[in-house]
Amino acid sequence: MMAALKAEETSQMQLVEREELDEDDDLFEAIDKLIAQGINAGDVKKLQDAGIHTCNGLMMHTKKNLTGIKGLSEAKVDKICEAAEKIVNFGYMTGSDALLKRKSVVRITTGCQALDDLLGGGIETSAITEAFGEFRSGKTQLAHTLCVTTQLPTNMKGGNGKVAYIDTEGTFRPDRIVPIAERFGMDPGAVLDNIIYARAYTYEHQYNLLLGLAAKMSEEPFRILIVDSVIALFRVDFTGRGELADRQQKLAQMLSRLIKIAEEFNVAIYMTNQVIADPGGGMFISDPKKPAGGHVLAHAATIRLSFRKGKGEQRVCKVFDAPNLPEAEAIFQITPGGIADAKD
Repeated sequence: MMAALKAEETSQMQLVEREELDEDDDLFEAIDKLIAQGINAGDVKKLQDAGIHTCNGLMMHTKKNLTGIKGLSEAKVDKICEAAEKIVNFGYMTGSDALLKRKSVVRITTGCQALDDLLGGGIETSAITEAFGEFRSGKTQLAHTLCVTTQLPTNMKGGNGKVAYIDTEGTFRPDRIVPIAERFGMDPGAVLDNIIYARAYTYEHQYNLLLGLAAKMSEEPFRILIVDSVIALFRVDFTGRGELADRQQKLAQMLSRLIKIAEEFNVAIYMTNQVIADPGGGMFISDPKKPAGGHVLAHAATIRLSFRKGKGEQRVCKVFDAPNLPEAEAIFQITPGGIADAKD
């Protein structure tokens, strides 16, 4: 009986996945469509080799960037951009159209009702959610929980999609995924198979991993990209005030790439960030720490969450900055099955 029920659940999940895929077809236009507009197949291949797999993604590049691709002259780039403009509307739209477009945003449950309520339903797709706080404040625990909840069907407040995980600090633990998957009644093996993982060792490696993701996301239904942590390698690879301007410029380029991925493929970006001591905080501020990355990172993140330790396994999440959420707090708990509601 149980086996029959399981089989039925699986077939339902696969059905949902197919329906979702059909809907997602409207979200981006494959770069191959340029061929029908008279663009040479060889030139389309050059764009794909450069990590551009959709017409939407193409329109997010400057002509200067595109002429930097080997074999593409200015005349060719102009022709390619003209063809892409016929396929994708990148101009103005009415507020009503923008509201309609917002309906494609998926909110992925964090596994904690209080946290979901704080976030207006969960972690949003087409946006960057940044979580900053000290070590042991629960940032990576939420990342591991999202690896599982993203794969839940949409009727269970999941994202019904795959997960990409870029780890810069060596903190990803696949064995941690197993009890979380079991808590949500999912097959741990299948859940792990739907996570693609990469360990980044330099900021350049981190950026190149983002370039390679476009190919995978244009072919498979991804719903979240986790970067844990976004700033760690920049703090290691750039030292001293003399390299600060260069560091911030490179960081800005990477964050720009992240927001383009979020919007191009309607995926959620969840990135963790470290904190630094704030000497200007003064003695009257109870917690004189601020998120690393300065204004560059502050402007790039859509939703900024501050994490801090509470009593025992309890943690506190505060909305630090968001365009559509009030400043409020939620208490959650770290359990063997991931992030959950705090017990009184």
